[in-house]
Amino acid sequence: MLRFNTNSLNLGPKTRWGVGLGTLAGIGVAAAMVAGGAQSQEAAPPPPSVTVARPLVQDVAEWTEHTGRFVASADVEVRPRVNGYLQRVHFREGQLVRQGDLLFTIDTAPFRAAADRARAHVAQTEALRARAESEFARAQTLLNLDAISQEEFEARREAASQAAAAKLAAEAALRTATLDVDYAHIRAPISGRISDAHVHAGNLVRAGESVLTRIVSLDPIHFEFSAPESLLSSASTNPQSGERHVLLQLEGEDEFSHQGRIDFIDNAVDPQTGTIRGRAVFANNGQFTPGQFGRVRIIAPVAQPSVLVPEAAVAADQTHRYVLVLNDDNIVQYQAVELGPRAGDGLRVVRTGLEGDERVIINGLQRAFPGAPVTPQPGEVTFTSQPAREG
Repeated sequence: MLRFNTNSLNLGPKTRWGVGLGTLAGIGVAAAMVAGGAQSQEAAPPPPSVTVARPLVQDVAEWTEHTGRFVASADVEVRPRVNGYLQRVHFREGQLVRQGDLLFTIDTAPFRAAADRARAHVAQTEALRARAESEFARAQTLLNLDAISQEEFEARREAASQAAAAKLAAEAALRTATLDVDYAHIRAPISGRISDAHVHAGNLVRAGESVLTRIVSLDPIHFEFSAPESLLSSASTNPQSGERHVLLQLEGEDEFSHQGRIDFIDNAVDPQTGTIRGRAVFANNGQFTPGQFGRVRIIAPVAQPSVLVPEAAVAADQTHRYVLVLNDDNIVQYQAVELGPRAGDGLRVVRTGLEGDERVIINGLQRAFPGAPVTPQPGEVTFTSQPAREG
């Protein structure tokens, strides 16, 4: 603040009053000049700068990922077909076995004895059949000579028929006894990995009841998962073989490096989840185990034209996902969108809301507000060719 001492000037009262008024007027002019400069400095700044670009319209093959687990293509509980005492276990627990490999032996002594008895009975019935046939032949000769009655002839013919039938029954009993001997040697019904022995040597096992062990088939192996019905029905199809291909990623792997094919789609949609059960089959060289979890990727067979914007250009409020676009006057406008899967490097498919010719703000969303002007700077949306995935 400026201070003036009028007393030191030795002026009269009127003169001092005039000087004071002049001084105040000068101060007022200076203050007005300062205020005017401040107002000019506080004038409205130019509209904020944002980067805008038109969305890409690109053919994109959509794909989805789903979690599932491996299941054996065949899972068999090994049970005995005959009663008896388990005599020996022939496999190493957990090993790979081939169909027909010997797994268990049940004591065969009772079955061999029964087979020998059946074989003797066959010989006995054969002798009876031969005698009955001989007597029937002699009866035919005697009947031609009127040496026997018709009734006796019929009786001998019936005896021959019964003897032949008895021999057939004895032969069937022998085959059954022989089968029991074979069934005492329990063999692997399928190829695969065997579990541990649930019953050990010396125990009594019962036909059809005792579970001796379990075998699961490993090659090929199935992978079961659930997915939206529409995506399963349109999974990628090989145009030559008609097979629908999928890719698989195991836990801890970075890539979907295992290729398989869908071999089964269920006939009904789960009403609670809106998904349908699918199954893929994979060749297995030992890297897959039943019960193991993984992620399967289902790829759409045909790429469809899609509108793509950077994920950074998409914002969300309480009700919608949206992007900010500019009109011809560079005024920001709110545009609700429905998003599809991710595609390319940091891009997102827009299913509805954009046509592809809009100017979309792709950088500087925090500086743009609907209804406010902005200064657009040209940008570009680039696309790297790869399938789109849900997410």
